Amino acid sequence: MNTALAYVRSLLLLELWRGLLLTGRYLFDRKITVQYPEEKIPQSCRFNGLHALRRYPNGEERCIACKLCEAACPAACITIDAKERADGSRRTTRYDIDLFKCIYCGFCEAACPTDAIVLTRIFEFHFEKRGDQVITKERLLAIGDRYEEQIAADRAADAPYR
Repeated sequence: MNTALAYVRSLLLLELWRGLLLTGRYLFDRKITVQYPEEKIPQSCRFNGLHALRRYPNGEERCIACKLCEAACPAACITIDAKERADGSRRTTRYDIDLFKCIYCGFCEAACPTDAIVLTRIFEFHFEKRGDQVITKERLLAIGDRYEEQIAADRAADAPYR
């Protein structure tokens, strides 16, 4: 009896008709597709995008060249060279991030004791020439200066969760 019933079901293509009925049920519903360049969805303040180096309000860079971010990076994409200044403090002479190697995990941000390196909400970036994927210290500081208000607002919104 079971084999005869299975034969009839396969002959009538019941599974196919059941699937087509399910598809037809959702065919005329309202679509939820976002037309990306014109429409954008809201982002979380914890989004991990492009890196930036921050400065203190007096204009001095925050990075003290402790190299904790370089050590915490699982992809080994951060390269830091440091030099001691006349007043005895250390500052970076080179701070490079290879974005092709970076996995945007945020470990560098979490390891930084001075909140110098941050991951911004910027996700729309591209490279036109070979070598542009390595972001230098000057470019990182420029990104930080340009988006400091948004970075500070994101930090304030995320403060209760830290």
